[in-house]
Amino acid sequence: MKGMGKMLKQAQQLQSKMVKLQEELAEKTVEATAGGGMVKVVANGKQQIVSIQIEREVVDPDDVEMLQDLIIAAVNEALSKSQEMVSEQMNQLTGGLNIPGLM
Repeated sequence: MKGMGKMLKQAQQLQSKMVKLQEELAEKTVEATAGGGMVKVVANGKQQIVSIQIEREVVDPDDVEMLQDLIIAAVNEALSKSQEMVSEQMNQLTGGLNIPGLM
């Protein structure tokens, strides 16, 4: 029974560390660009888009589709980078253990 208590305490400590990490990740951001930097997207560790910056030169009323494609590409890259950041941080916390439901 002593071993079970120790394991429960370790699980509670891990949970506490994970809550703290999630709070820290919400403050961390990653940046992605498309079109040679014409569209820049910033996402946080909660996979939320924080900002989108579009250079005037890329805004062409006759080619809205290109601008849409650049925005989609930058958003997808930013979200991918955000997911990688979260995964790396979780792996550091869990020592590489794959715990279902955490990522």
